[in-house]
Amino acid sequence: MHPQEAIVKVATQLFAALGYNGASTRQIADAAGLNIATVNYHVGGKRELYLTVMERAQVAERTALESALVRLAAATDPVPAIHRLIDDYLGFCVEHPEIPALWMHRWLSDADDLTDLERQYARPTVTTVTRTLEATGAIGPGVDVEMAVWTFIWTVHGFAKGGVLDDDGRRRGSGDPAVLRRFRAHLHQSIHRALALPGETW
Repeated sequence: MHPQEAIVKVATQLFAALGYNGASTRQIADAAGLNIATVNYHVGGKRELYLTVMERAQVAERTALESALVRLAAATDPVPAIHRLIDDYLGFCVEHPEIPALWMHRWLSDADDLTDLERQYARPTVTTVTRTLEATGAIGPGVDVEMAVWTFIWTVHGFAKGGVLDDDGRRRGSGDPAVLRRFRAHLHQSIHRALALPGETW
């Protein structure tokens, strides 16, 4: 693996685990088996490295959503397509839990001096999903679609990062197939009702 790719991979893991403020360049260099000078040579300083990590996370998320949104926009029956969008996004976050973790750190004011990332990345994604949903004509009257989209994101990110607690207080996440099935069913029911979609809940 090229040193730059190794550094970005390690940095993604550490920023997801510790946040931008909690992860140091030395930690990143040590985890990559390199010295700080080599890290700086290949990727720049910590700020530049973080921006690269967040850009790649956004590209991965956008790519995962694009096909689902195209499918939804073209659907003659939008309700199944909306539910497939839910499955696609949940699957992406379960497969890449580091990406919800990166955003959750930002929700807690991590890297608060880098204020443009939400406007540049998060806001366009929410707007695109909201407008695509509204254009289907399937949403019930009086629904705040944008708030429903935000609620969906918060819920999926929270599950992908933190899972749920079982009766013994142990944390169960997406690695537990039964818990994942239960969460998925609940998510489908919640979004169906939140958007006031026609037909029975899934």
